[in-house]
Amino acid sequence: MAWALVITSVAGFMAALDNLVVTTALPSLRKDLGGALDDLEWTVSAYTLTFAVLLMFGAALGDRFGRRRLFMVGLTVFTGASAAAAMAPGIDSLIAARAVQGAGAAVMMPLTLTLLTAAVPPAKRGTAYGIWGAVNGLAVASGPLIGGSLTEHVSWHWIFWLNVPLGLAVMPLARLRLDESHGTGARLDIPGTLLASGGLFGIVYGLVRGPSDGWTSSLVLTGLFAGAALLTGFVLHGIRAQNPMLPMRLFRSRAFSGINAASLLMFLGMFGSIFLLSQYMQGVLGYSPTQAGLRMLPWTGMPMLIAPVAGVLSDRIGGRPVVAAGLFLQAVGLGYMAVVVTADTSYTTQLPALIISGVGMALYFAPAANLVMSSVRPEQQGIASGANNALREVGGALGVAVMSSIFAAQGGYESAQSFVDGLRPALMVGAVVVALAAVAALLIPGRRRAAPAQVVTERPVASSETVDHVSVEPTMS
Repeated sequence: MAWALVITSVAGFMAALDNLVVTTALPSLRKDLGGALDDLEWTVSAYTLTFAVLLMFGAALGDRFGRRRLFMVGLTVFTGASAAAAMAPGIDSLIAARAVQGAGAAVMMPLTLTLLTAAVPPAKRGTAYGIWGAVNGLAVASGPLIGGSLTEHVSWHWIFWLNVPLGLAVMPLARLRLDESHGTGARLDIPGTLLASGGLFGIVYGLVRGPSDGWTSSLVLTGLFAGAALLTGFVLHGIRAQNPMLPMRLFRSRAFSGINAASLLMFLGMFGSIFLLSQYMQGVLGYSPTQAGLRMLPWTGMPMLIAPVAGVLSDRIGGRPVVAAGLFLQAVGLGYMAVVVTADTSYTTQLPALIISGVGMALYFAPAANLVMSSVRPEQQGIASGANNALREVGGALGVAVMSSIFAAQGGYESAQSFVDGLRPALMVGAVVVALAAVAALLIPGRRRAAPAQVVTERPVASSETVDHVSVEPTMS
Protein backbone atom coordinates (compact mmCIF):
# COMPACT_ATOMS: atom_id res chain seq x y z
CA MET A 1 0.00 0.00 0.00
CA ALA A 2 2.71 2.51 0.98
CA TRP A 3 4.76 1.96 -2.19
CA ALA A 4 1.65 2.18 -4.38
CA LEU A 5 0.72 5.48 -2.72
CA VAL A 6 4.23 6.91 -3.20
CA ILE A 7 4.58 5.83 -6.84
CA THR A 8 1.10 6.90 -7.96
CA SER A 9 1.31 10.18 -6.07
CA VAL A 10 4.68 11.13 -7.62
CA ALA A 11 3.40 10.26 -11.10
CA GLY A 12 0.24 12.24 -10.51
CA PHE A 13 2.36 15.13 -9.24
CA MET A 14 4.33 15.18 -12.50
CA ALA A 15 1.23 15.17 -14.68
CA ALA A 16 -0.57 17.80 -12.60
CA LEU A 17 2.52 19.99 -12.35
CA ASP A 18 2.76 20.37 -16.10
CA ASN A 19 -0.78 21.69 -16.30
CA LEU A 20 0.23 24.91 -14.53
CA VAL A 21 4.04 25.04 -14.51
CA VAL A 22 4.01 27.00 -17.78
CA THR A 23 1.68 29.77 -16.58
CA THR A 24 4.23 31.98 -14.81
CA ALA A 25 6.73 31.36 -17.62
CA LEU A 26 4.39 32.68 -20.34
CA PRO A 27 5.83 36.22 -20.48
CA SER A 28 9.37 34.79 -20.77
CA LEU A 29 8.27 32.30 -23.44
CA ARG A 30 6.67 35.13 -25.36
CA LYS A 31 9.88 37.15 -25.13
CA ASP A 32 12.30 34.33 -26.05
CA LEU A 33 10.29 32.36 -28.61
CA GLY A 34 7.87 34.98 -29.89
CA GLY A 35 4.22 34.36 -30.59
CA ALA A 36 0.86 36.01 -30.01
CA LEU A 37 -1.83 35.30 -27.41
CA ASP A 38 -3.07 32.24 -29.32
CA ASP A 39 0.46 30.77 -29.37
CA LEU A 40 0.67 31.17 -25.59
CA GLU A 41 -2.72 29.49 -25.29
CA TRP A 42 -1.44 26.52 -27.28
CA THR A 43 1.58 26.02 -25.00
CA VAL A 44 -1.01 25.28 -22.30
CA SER A 45 -3.81 23.81 -24.43
CA ALA A 46 -1.61 21.46 -26.50
CA TYR A 47 -0.89 19.57 -23.26
CA THR A 48 -4.38 19.69 -21.78
CA LEU A 49 -6.05 18.81 -25.08
CA THR A 50 -4.05 15.68 -25.90
CA PHE A 51 -4.22 14.77 -22.21
CA ALA A 52 -8.01 15.08 -22.32
CA VAL A 53 -8.81 13.32 -25.56
CA LEU A 54 -6.55 10.31 -24.92
CA LEU A 55 -7.28 9.75 -21.21
CA MET A 56 -10.12 7.28 -21.69
CA PHE A 57 -8.17 5.51 -24.42
CA GLY A 58 -5.18 5.29 -22.06
CA ALA A 59 -7.37 3.79 -19.34
CA ALA A 60 -8.75 1.27 -21.84
CA LEU A 61 -5.22 0.33 -22.94
CA GLY A 62 -4.30 -0.33 -19.32
CA ASP A 63 -7.40 -2.45 -18.73
CA ARG A 64 -6.65 -4.58 -21.78
CA PHE A 65 -2.85 -4.92 -21.79
CA GLY A 66 -2.01 -4.47 -18.12
CA ARG A 67 -2.28 -1.38 -15.95
CA ARG A 68 1.26 -1.47 -14.60
CA ARG A 69 2.72 -2.08 -18.06
CA LEU A 70 0.86 0.81 -19.67
CA PHE A 71 1.55 3.04 -16.67
CA MET A 72 5.26 2.55 -17.35
CA VAL A 73 4.79 3.19 -21.08
CA GLY A 74 2.98 6.46 -20.38
CA LEU A 75 5.64 7.49 -17.88
CA THR A 76 8.39 6.81 -20.44
CA VAL A 77 6.66 8.87 -23.15
CA PHE A 78 5.99 11.72 -20.71
CA THR A 79 9.61 11.81 -19.53
CA GLY A 80 11.02 11.76 -23.06
CA ALA A 81 8.64 14.50 -24.24
CA SER A 82 9.62 16.63 -21.25
CA ALA A 83 13.25 16.48 -22.42
CA ALA A 84 12.15 17.42 -25.94
CA ALA A 85 10.19 20.41 -24.61
CA ALA A 86 13.26 21.55 -22.66
CA MET A 87 15.33 21.54 -25.85
CA ALA A 88 12.67 23.15 -28.08
CA PRO A 89 14.26 25.80 -30.34
CA GLY A 90 10.99 27.56 -31.20
CA ILE A 91 7.37 28.00 -30.20
CA ASP A 92 6.07 25.44 -32.73
CA SER A 93 8.41 22.69 -31.57
CA LEU A 94 7.55 23.49 -27.95
CA ILE A 95 3.83 23.15 -28.70
CA ALA A 96 4.50 19.81 -30.44
CA ALA A 97 6.50 18.49 -27.48
CA ARG A 98 3.77 19.62 -25.10
CA ALA A 99 1.23 17.64 -27.15
CA VAL A 100 3.34 14.47 -26.83
CA GLN A 101 3.74 15.15 -23.12
CA GLY A 102 -0.03 15.22 -22.83
CA ALA A 103 -0.32 11.90 -24.64
CA GLY A 104 2.07 10.26 -22.20
CA ALA A 105 0.25 11.76 -19.23
CA ALA A 106 -3.06 10.53 -20.66
CA VAL A 107 -1.87 6.93 -20.42
CA MET A 108 -0.17 7.38 -17.06
CA MET A 109 -2.59 9.53 -15.07
CA PRO A 110 -5.85 7.52 -15.00
CA LEU A 111 -3.92 4.38 -14.11
CA THR A 112 -2.49 6.05 -10.98
CA LEU A 113 -5.93 6.11 -9.39
CA THR A 114 -6.82 2.61 -10.60
CA LEU A 115 -3.55 1.11 -9.31
CA LEU A 116 -3.95 2.94 -6.00
CA THR A 117 -7.55 1.76 -5.59
CA ALA A 118 -6.49 -1.85 -6.17
CA ALA A 119 -3.70 -1.60 -3.58
CA VAL A 120 -5.66 0.07 -0.74
CA PRO A 121 -8.36 -1.59 1.40
CA PRO A 122 -11.82 0.01 0.96
CA ALA A 123 -11.91 1.34 4.53
CA LYS A 124 -8.71 3.34 3.98
CA ARG A 125 -9.39 4.67 0.49
CA GLY A 126 -10.72 8.03 1.64
CA THR A 127 -7.48 8.70 3.49
CA ALA A 128 -5.38 7.40 0.57
CA TYR A 129 -7.29 9.58 -1.89
CA GLY A 130 -6.76 12.49 0.49
CA ILE A 131 -2.98 12.00 0.42
CA TRP A 132 -3.06 11.49 -3.36
CA GLY A 133 -5.14 14.66 -3.66
CA ALA A 134 -2.76 16.56 -1.41
CA VAL A 135 0.21 15.62 -3.58
CA ASN A 136 -1.73 16.68 -6.69
CA GLY A 137 -2.56 19.85 -4.80
CA LEU A 138 1.14 20.32 -4.15
CA ALA A 139 1.67 20.16 -7.90
CA VAL A 140 -1.03 22.77 -8.45
CA ALA A 141 0.48 24.92 -5.70
CA SER A 142 4.08 24.60 -6.79
CA GLY A 143 3.41 24.78 -10.53
CA PRO A 144 3.31 28.59 -10.78
CA LEU A 145 6.02 28.95 -8.11
CA ILE A 146 8.40 26.37 -9.60
CA GLY A 147 7.79 27.71 -13.09
CA GLY A 148 8.39 31.28 -11.95
CA SER A 149 11.48 30.51 -9.88
CA LEU A 150 13.19 28.41 -12.53
CA THR A 151 12.32 30.90 -15.26
CA GLU A 152 13.66 33.85 -13.28
CA HIS A 153 16.80 32.31 -11.74
CA VAL A 154 17.81 29.66 -14.31
CA SER A 155 15.78 29.53 -17.53
CA TRP A 156 12.33 28.42 -18.66
CA HIS A 157 13.89 25.23 -20.13
CA TRP A 158 14.29 23.82 -16.61
CA ILE A 159 10.56 23.73 -15.95
CA PHE A 160 10.62 20.73 -18.31
CA TRP A 161 14.00 19.24 -17.37
CA LEU A 162 12.62 18.84 -13.84
CA ASN A 163 10.44 15.91 -14.95
CA VAL A 164 13.34 13.85 -16.30
CA PRO A 165 15.02 12.75 -13.02
CA LEU A 166 11.62 12.18 -11.40
CA GLY A 167 10.52 9.96 -14.27
CA LEU A 168 13.77 8.01 -14.29
CA ALA A 169 13.45 7.39 -10.54
CA VAL A 170 9.82 6.21 -10.66
CA MET A 171 10.21 3.77 -13.59
CA PRO A 172 12.16 1.01 -11.77
CA LEU A 173 10.06 1.45 -8.62
CA ALA A 174 6.87 0.91 -10.61
CA ARG A 175 8.29 -2.28 -12.14
CA LEU A 176 9.34 -3.71 -8.77
CA ARG A 177 6.67 -2.47 -6.38
CA LEU A 178 3.36 -2.37 -8.27
CA ASP A 179 1.23 -5.43 -8.92
CA GLU A 180 -0.04 -6.04 -12.43
CA SER A 181 -3.81 -5.97 -12.95
CA HIS A 182 -6.25 -6.00 -15.85
CA GLY A 183 -9.79 -4.82 -16.52
CA THR A 184 -12.47 -6.46 -18.59
CA GLY A 185 -10.21 -7.04 -21.59
CA ALA A 186 -12.71 -5.52 -23.99
CA ARG A 187 -11.65 -4.48 -27.48
CA LEU A 188 -10.13 -1.03 -27.92
CA ASP A 189 -12.61 1.53 -29.19
CA ILE A 190 -10.76 3.12 -32.11
CA PRO A 191 -13.85 4.82 -33.65
CA GLY A 192 -14.78 6.34 -30.28
CA THR A 193 -11.24 7.63 -29.78
CA LEU A 194 -11.20 9.26 -33.22
CA LEU A 195 -14.62 10.86 -32.72
CA ALA A 196 -13.72 12.27 -29.28
CA SER A 197 -10.27 13.44 -30.34
CA GLY A 198 -11.47 15.12 -33.53
CA GLY A 199 -14.46 16.72 -31.83
CA LEU A 200 -12.53 18.21 -28.95
CA PHE A 201 -9.72 19.41 -31.18
CA GLY A 202 -12.19 21.15 -33.50
CA ILE A 203 -13.94 23.00 -30.69
CA VAL A 204 -10.77 24.07 -28.87
CA TYR A 205 -9.14 25.10 -32.16
CA GLY A 206 -12.13 27.28 -32.99
CA LEU A 207 -12.16 28.90 -29.54
CA VAL A 208 -8.42 29.59 -29.58
CA ARG A 209 -8.34 31.02 -33.12
CA GLY A 210 -11.63 32.92 -32.90
CA PRO A 211 -10.33 36.16 -31.32
CA SER A 212 -7.43 36.51 -33.80
CA ASP A 213 -9.02 35.14 -37.00
CA GLY A 214 -12.56 36.39 -36.39
CA TRP A 215 -15.53 34.33 -35.27
CA THR A 216 -16.99 34.26 -38.78
CA SER A 217 -13.82 33.01 -40.49
CA SER A 218 -14.19 29.75 -42.38
CA LEU A 219 -11.58 27.85 -40.34
CA VAL A 220 -13.07 28.90 -37.00
CA LEU A 221 -16.63 28.04 -38.03
CA THR A 222 -15.48 24.75 -39.55
CA GLY A 223 -13.67 23.80 -36.35
CA LEU A 224 -16.63 24.65 -34.11
CA PHE A 225 -19.34 22.98 -36.20
CA ALA A 226 -17.26 19.95 -37.16
CA GLY A 227 -16.19 19.52 -33.54
CA ALA A 228 -19.79 19.67 -32.33
CA ALA A 229 -20.86 17.14 -34.98
CA LEU A 230 -18.07 14.72 -34.09
CA LEU A 231 -18.85 14.95 -30.36
CA THR A 232 -22.51 14.27 -31.12
CA GLY A 233 -21.35 11.21 -33.04
CA PHE A 234 -19.25 10.19 -30.04
CA VAL A 235 -22.29 10.33 -27.75
CA LEU A 236 -24.38 8.27 -30.19
CA HIS A 237 -21.52 5.80 -30.54
CA GLY A 238 -21.36 5.49 -26.74
CA ILE A 239 -25.06 4.63 -26.69
CA ARG A 240 -25.12 2.12 -29.54
CA ALA A 241 -21.70 0.42 -29.61
CA GLN A 242 -21.19 -2.88 -27.83
CA ASN A 243 -17.95 -1.91 -26.06
CA PRO A 244 -17.58 1.87 -26.36
CA MET A 245 -14.69 3.81 -24.86
CA LEU A 246 -17.17 5.71 -22.67
CA PRO A 247 -20.42 3.79 -22.12
CA MET A 248 -23.15 6.41 -21.94
CA ARG A 249 -25.11 4.16 -19.59
CA LEU A 250 -22.71 5.25 -16.83
CA PHE A 251 -24.37 8.66 -16.93
CA ARG A 252 -27.65 7.12 -15.78
CA SER A 253 -26.05 7.29 -12.35
CA ARG A 254 -26.79 10.67 -10.78
CA ALA A 255 -23.53 10.46 -8.84
CA PHE A 256 -21.41 9.78 -11.93
CA SER A 257 -23.17 12.48 -13.97
CA GLY A 258 -23.09 15.02 -11.15
CA ILE A 259 -19.44 14.69 -10.20
CA ASN A 260 -18.29 14.71 -13.82
CA ALA A 261 -20.33 17.81 -14.67
CA ALA A 262 -18.96 19.50 -11.55
CA SER A 263 -15.38 18.52 -12.46
CA LEU A 264 -15.61 19.85 -16.02
CA LEU A 265 -17.10 23.18 -14.92
CA MET A 266 -14.71 23.61 -11.99
CA PHE A 267 -11.62 23.15 -14.14
CA LEU A 268 -13.06 25.41 -16.84
CA GLY A 269 -13.40 28.29 -14.38
CA MET A 270 -10.19 27.62 -12.44
CA PHE A 271 -7.72 27.04 -15.30
CA GLY A 272 -8.89 30.00 -17.33
CA SER A 273 -8.56 32.24 -14.26
CA ILE A 274 -5.03 31.09 -13.36
CA PHE A 275 -3.93 31.48 -17.00
CA LEU A 276 -4.91 35.15 -16.96
CA LEU A 277 -4.09 36.02 -13.33
CA SER A 278 -0.49 34.81 -13.61
CA GLN A 279 0.01 37.21 -16.52
CA TYR A 280 -1.82 40.00 -14.66
CA MET A 281 0.51 39.74 -11.69
CA GLN A 282 3.58 40.05 -13.89
CA GLY A 283 2.46 42.23 -16.77
CA VAL A 284 0.24 44.67 -14.86
CA LEU A 285 1.40 44.63 -11.22
CA GLY A 286 5.08 44.23 -12.12
CA TYR A 287 5.93 41.15 -10.05
CA SER A 288 8.77 38.89 -11.12
CA PRO A 289 7.91 35.27 -12.07
CA THR A 290 8.99 34.06 -8.61
CA GLN A 291 7.05 36.80 -6.84
CA ALA A 292 3.95 36.00 -8.87
CA GLY A 293 4.21 32.31 -8.01
CA LEU A 294 4.63 33.06 -4.30
CA ARG A 295 1.68 35.43 -4.26
CA MET A 296 -0.58 32.79 -5.78
CA LEU A 297 0.27 30.26 -3.04
CA PRO A 298 -2.68 31.18 -0.77
CA TRP A 299 -4.89 29.96 -3.62
CA THR A 300 -2.90 27.14 -5.17
CA GLY A 301 -1.22 25.98 -1.96
CA MET A 302 -4.31 25.26 0.14
CA PRO A 303 -4.79 21.70 -1.21
CA MET A 304 -1.50 20.71 0.48
CA LEU A 305 -2.97 21.57 3.87
CA ILE A 306 -6.66 20.80 3.55
CA ALA A 307 -7.02 17.96 0.99
CA PRO A 308 -6.09 15.17 3.48
CA VAL A 309 -8.61 16.53 5.97
CA ALA A 310 -11.22 16.77 3.21
CA GLY A 311 -10.61 13.11 2.33
CA VAL A 312 -11.19 11.97 5.92
CA LEU A 313 -14.21 14.26 6.21
CA SER A 314 -15.75 12.73 3.08
CA ASP A 315 -15.39 9.28 4.66
CA ARG A 316 -17.41 10.47 7.65
CA ILE A 317 -20.17 12.65 6.18
CA GLY A 318 -20.06 11.82 2.47
CA GLY A 319 -18.42 13.57 -0.45
CA ARG A 320 -21.35 15.62 -1.75
CA PRO A 321 -21.49 18.34 0.95
CA VAL A 322 -17.69 18.72 1.01
CA VAL A 323 -17.39 19.07 -2.77
CA ALA A 324 -20.37 21.43 -3.05
CA ALA A 325 -19.07 23.67 -0.24
CA GLY A 326 -15.64 23.78 -1.87
CA LEU A 327 -17.03 24.78 -5.24
CA PHE A 328 -19.20 27.52 -3.77
CA LEU A 329 -16.15 28.94 -1.97
CA GLN A 330 -14.12 28.80 -5.20
CA ALA A 331 -16.87 30.73 -6.99
CA VAL A 332 -17.01 33.36 -4.21
CA GLY A 333 -13.24 33.80 -4.39
CA LEU A 334 -13.24 34.36 -8.17
CA GLY A 335 -16.16 36.77 -7.93
CA TYR A 336 -14.38 38.70 -5.17
CA MET A 337 -11.25 38.94 -7.32
CA ALA A 338 -13.27 40.19 -10.30
CA VAL A 339 -14.67 43.00 -8.14
CA VAL A 340 -11.38 44.20 -6.60
CA VAL A 341 -8.97 43.81 -9.53
CA THR A 342 -7.61 47.12 -10.90
CA ALA A 343 -4.46 48.30 -12.63
CA ASP A 344 -2.82 48.95 -9.22
CA THR A 345 -4.60 46.63 -6.76
CA SER A 346 -2.52 45.94 -3.65
CA TYR A 347 -1.73 42.36 -2.70
CA THR A 348 -3.51 42.71 0.64
CA THR A 349 -6.70 43.55 -1.27
CA GLN A 350 -6.35 40.40 -3.38
CA LEU A 351 -5.41 38.12 -0.46
CA PRO A 352 -8.94 37.31 0.84
CA ALA A 353 -10.01 36.22 -2.65
CA LEU A 354 -6.95 33.99 -3.02
CA ILE A 355 -7.49 32.35 0.38
CA ILE A 356 -11.21 31.72 -0.19
CA SER A 357 -10.49 30.22 -3.63
CA GLY A 358 -7.71 28.08 -2.19
CA VAL A 359 -9.86 26.60 0.56
CA GLY A 360 -12.59 25.88 -1.99
CA MET A 361 -10.22 24.12 -4.37
CA ALA A 362 -8.76 22.05 -1.51
CA LEU A 363 -12.19 20.85 -0.40
CA TYR A 364 -12.94 19.68 -3.95
CA PHE A 365 -9.99 17.45 -4.83
CA ALA A 366 -9.98 14.36 -2.56
CA PRO A 367 -13.77 13.97 -2.08
CA ALA A 368 -14.25 14.26 -5.84
CA ALA A 369 -11.90 11.31 -6.42
CA ASN A 370 -13.79 9.28 -3.82
CA LEU A 371 -17.14 10.10 -5.41
CA VAL A 372 -15.92 9.08 -8.86
CA MET A 373 -14.48 5.74 -7.80
CA SER A 374 -17.47 4.81 -5.63
CA SER A 375 -20.04 5.68 -8.31
CA VAL A 376 -19.27 2.59 -10.43
CA ARG A 377 -18.54 -1.10 -10.01
CA PRO A 378 -14.90 -2.13 -9.41
CA GLU A 379 -14.42 -3.41 -12.97
CA GLN A 380 -15.56 0.00 -14.29
CA GLN A 381 -13.20 2.07 -12.15
CA GLY A 382 -10.50 2.31 -14.81
CA ILE A 383 -12.81 3.86 -17.40
CA ALA A 384 -14.51 5.98 -14.72
CA SER A 385 -11.15 7.42 -13.65
CA GLY A 386 -10.21 8.04 -17.27
CA ALA A 387 -13.55 9.71 -18.04
CA ASN A 388 -13.36 12.02 -15.02
CA ASN A 389 -9.76 13.03 -15.71
CA ALA A 390 -10.64 13.56 -19.38
CA LEU A 391 -13.55 15.85 -18.56
CA ARG A 392 -11.40 17.82 -16.10
CA GLU A 393 -8.74 18.34 -18.77
CA VAL A 394 -11.39 19.23 -21.34
CA GLY A 395 -12.61 21.80 -18.85
CA GLY A 396 -9.08 23.15 -18.47
CA ALA A 397 -8.53 23.44 -22.22
CA LEU A 398 -11.94 25.05 -22.74
CA GLY A 399 -11.36 27.36 -19.78
CA VAL A 400 -8.16 28.77 -21.26
CA ALA A 401 -9.81 29.13 -24.67
CA VAL A 402 -13.13 30.59 -23.51
CA MET A 403 -11.76 33.02 -20.95
CA SER A 404 -8.97 34.15 -23.29
CA SER A 405 -11.65 34.85 -25.89
CA ILE A 406 -13.60 36.95 -23.38
CA PHE A 407 -10.38 38.72 -22.40
CA ALA A 408 -9.47 39.46 -26.02
CA ALA A 409 -12.97 40.74 -26.82
CA GLN A 410 -13.01 43.20 -23.89
CA GLY A 411 -9.34 44.12 -23.47
CA GLY A 412 -5.79 43.22 -24.45
CA TYR A 413 -2.08 43.72 -23.80
CA GLU A 414 -1.95 47.35 -24.96
CA SER A 415 -1.92 48.85 -21.45
CA ALA A 416 -2.48 47.92 -17.82
CA GLN A 417 -6.03 49.27 -17.92
CA SER A 418 -6.75 47.39 -21.15
CA PHE A 419 -5.60 44.16 -19.52
CA VAL A 420 -7.84 44.76 -16.50
CA ASP A 421 -10.78 45.59 -18.78
CA GLY A 422 -10.45 42.12 -20.30
CA LEU A 423 -9.60 40.32 -17.07
CA ARG A 424 -12.56 41.49 -15.01
CA PRO A 425 -15.38 40.02 -17.17
CA ALA A 426 -13.36 36.83 -17.72
CA LEU A 427 -13.05 36.29 -13.96
CA MET A 428 -16.74 36.97 -13.47
CA VAL A 429 -17.59 34.33 -16.06
CA GLY A 430 -15.23 31.95 -14.26
CA ALA A 431 -17.07 32.59 -10.99
CA VAL A 432 -20.45 31.85 -12.59
CA VAL A 433 -19.15 28.65 -14.18
CA VAL A 434 -17.76 27.35 -10.86
CA ALA A 435 -21.04 28.23 -9.12
CA LEU A 436 -22.80 26.06 -11.71
CA ALA A 437 -20.32 23.30 -10.81
CA ALA A 438 -21.48 23.57 -7.19
CA VAL A 439 -25.11 23.21 -8.31
CA ALA A 440 -24.14 20.08 -10.28
CA ALA A 441 -22.48 18.65 -7.15
CA LEU A 442 -25.70 19.12 -5.20
CA LEU A 443 -27.47 16.82 -7.68
CA ILE A 444 -25.34 13.90 -6.45
CA PRO A 445 -27.42 11.57 -4.21
CA GLY A 446 -26.82 11.93 -0.49
CA ARG A 447 -24.87 9.42 1.55
CA ARG A 448 -26.61 6.09 2.13
CA ARG A 449 -26.28 4.15 5.36
CA ALA A 450 -27.42 0.77 6.50
CA ALA A 451 -30.63 0.74 8.56
CA PRO A 452 -30.19 -0.63 12.13
CA ALA A 453 -32.26 -3.73 11.47
CA GLN A 454 -30.57 -4.63 8.22
CA VAL A 455 -27.76 -7.05 7.66
CA VAL A 456 -24.72 -5.60 5.92
CA THR A 457 -23.94 -7.60 2.82
CA GLU A 458 -21.68 -7.35 -0.16
CA ARG A 459 -23.38 -7.09 -3.53
CA PRO A 460 -22.79 -5.50 -6.95
CA VAL A 461 -24.05 -1.99 -7.55
CA ALA A 462 -25.99 -1.25 -10.71
CA SER A 463 -24.75 1.52 -12.94
CA SER A 464 -27.81 3.61 -12.08
CA GLU A 465 -27.38 3.19 -8.30
CA THR A 466 -24.72 5.12 -6.46
CA VAL A 467 -23.40 5.03 -2.93
CA ASP A 468 -20.40 6.61 -1.27
CA HIS A 469 -19.36 3.17 0.00
CA VAL A 470 -20.72 0.31 -2.06
CA SER A 471 -20.55 -2.42 0.59
CA VAL A 472 -23.86 -1.81 2.39
CA GLU A 473 -27.52 -2.36 1.69
CA PRO A 474 -28.66 1.23 1.27
CA THR A 475 -31.39 3.08 3.06
CA MET A 476 -31.57 6.85 2.45
CA SER A 477 -30.91 8.65 5.72
